[in-house]
Amino acid sequence: QVQLVESGGGLVQAGGSLRLACAASGRTFSSSAMAWFRQAPGKEREFVSAITYSSARTTYADSVKGRFTISRDNAKNTVYLQMNSLKPEDTAVYYCAVRFYDYNRIYSSDYDYWGQGTQVTVSS
Repeated sequence: QVQLVESGGGLVQAGGSLRLACAASGRTFSSSAMAWFRQAPGKEREFVSAITYSSARTTYADSVKGRFTISRDNAKNTVYLQMNSLKPEDTAVYYCAVRFYDYNRIYSSDYDYWGQGTQVTVSS
């Protein structure tokens, strides 16, 4: 059974930084793409960023380009999201997801497994 466990969320002031981590377990994650999505209250879940297994290709939503950086450590089966210059509109529950095809997709329906989410709150 695949498990994804997010950590690193919290409360931060606007302009601050947070680093999220997502640890995966339960099967081999070679040839897998991993992604971060987020969901704010009253809104649909939206794509944030994705990364291929080799880290050769990363994809970002326009709203986070230049501020967020996705990375992964395959030895640890962990994907990270470094979030800088945070804004109040970044406030959401952030979810980690994995798909067992090694190319990035921006639609939540393309991902096979999900974590429980971690809350990020940015105060103004």
